[in-house]
Amino acid sequence: MRPRKIPQRKCIASQEMMPKKELIRIVRSPTGEISLDLTGKKPGRGAYLCGKLSYFKLAKKTKALERALKAPVPPEVYDRLEEEFLKLEGEFIAAKELDDGDDDER
Repeated sequence: MRPRKIPQRKCIASQEMMPKKELIRIVRSPTGEISLDLTGKKPGRGAYLCGKLSYFKLAKKTKALERALKAPVPPEVYDRLEEEFLKLEGEFIAAKELDDGDDDER
């Protein structure tokens, strides 16, 4: 049996291709609301970021998020996303390390 293909996406800040599960999706819904999408299935235009706050700040500084979502992102939305990103960063890194540990055992 062939190994399953792992979907790859590019981080808008670091420009690295990574497995989709290792990135956090930010989505602009059809109504224009911008939010984090942890499931990766919300409808709308999405952009992917590495799970580190430094990459989020880089995307904000270079306006990469605005280009990827093809819409202006107000400062208050950046602030709200940054707070959510901070809460998520620790969990995300821990989950990634746990997944890496599982791969070593196989």
